[in-house]
Amino acid sequence: MSEMEKPIVKISCQNLWKVFGRNPQHALNLIKDGMSKEEVLEQTGHVIAVRDISFDVTEGEIFVIMGLSGSGKSTLIRCINRLIKPTMGRIFIDGVDLSTMSGAKLRRTRRHKVCMVFQQFALFPHRSVVDNAAYGLEVQGVEKAQRKKRVLEALEMVGLKGWENSYPDELSGGMQQRVGLARALAVDPEVLLMDEPFGALDPLIRRQMQDEFINLMSVVHKTIVFITHDLNEALKLGERIAIMKDGQIVQIGSPEEIVSVPADEYVTEFVRDVPRSKVVSVRNIMREPELKLYRWQGPKVALHAMSEKNIRRAFIVDSWGRLSGVITLNEVARAIVRHVQRLDEVAREHALQIGPDQAIEEVIPLAASSDNPVAVVDEGGRLIGEVPRVALLLGMMGKENSNDTT
Repeated sequence: MSEMEKPIVKISCQNLWKVFGRNPQHALNLIKDGMSKEEVLEQTGHVIAVRDISFDVTEGEIFVIMGLSGSGKSTLIRCINRLIKPTMGRIFIDGVDLSTMSGAKLRRTRRHKVCMVFQQFALFPHRSVVDNAAYGLEVQGVEKAQRKKRVLEALEMVGLKGWENSYPDELSGGMQQRVGLARALAVDPEVLLMDEPFGALDPLIRRQMQDEFINLMSVVHKTIVFITHDLNEALKLGERIAIMKDGQIVQIGSPEEIVSVPADEYVTEFVRDVPRSKVVSVRNIMREPELKLYRWQGPKVALHAMSEKNIRRAFIVDSWGRLSGVITLNEVARAIVRHVQRLDEVAREHALQIGPDQAIEEVIPLAASSDNPVAVVDEGGRLIGEVPRVALLLGMMGKENSNDTT
């Protein structure tokens, strides 16, 4: 990867600690001397909330921090924009150390660059939806007409067009959370810090909000740090996930890495009941196509190649390797009888196909609908692999790219 292609680091946390108590340095010294978090609490009354955490978040990434209650995740996200001052360590936004910022510059950063969305909707009950959503722009001092224009655009993005003049007590929980999200989007921040934003919603509304959030983020392209205690939510939303325990990060990885290669017993227990088919990608079970034929070749060439490999189906590609269709041995035999000259005259154009980064579970309905293997194509439509049924079954059992079919 060239320098030009390297991801841009938007947020960088380096060796971050947060200790609650009157003498945090004393507690840190005890930790460094080998005392446990529990022993420090018992002896000094100090709470080690965040312990030596380091990670980077790249521009446009959805980075999920997951952990049980008390793991330190909410403290960590509040340290990122210095709502809580870290005891030790550094936080950089766009390469600028927040600890070096003056109070005024830090406030400008919060108002314009980094915005936070909380679990509790924090709406003003006496303000209408449009006025609630405009609050951040008011704080910025944005002129009224421009403020209204931006707020109406944000409300439409989150599906609240037509509710502008309603009040919070007239809205459902999901709609109230949309107002909070619209308020954040209206100020057009580069970074969104989201502390369990869907945690107060019932399961059905929560799933709907997750789907809407994914669609929205594909449009607005913000850098997101998303806090949750729900593993399924983390796996669904996160491009990378950091799992926290007792103030520390025990593993950072893609959803697939977290499920397939858990770092320790703690993570293993977390992911034990997660169906592999939901997170393991097709590229981990696909195989080289058994046979690729070119669309200009004739059926006699196809018959020879298929007989030699003892297979009954083959993919047809063009000169660029793009998938054109699929053909069976019986179709080849009939084409020979009819004196067909080219395979593209008889190949079925709509071969079953899927992308390499899609989850295994998306292959299952395709595989169930046909005896043909599923073609794996890249963004340009080029054939790069296939998923036979046996590979699909092995992948679901945790045997990716296994050649053992016994």
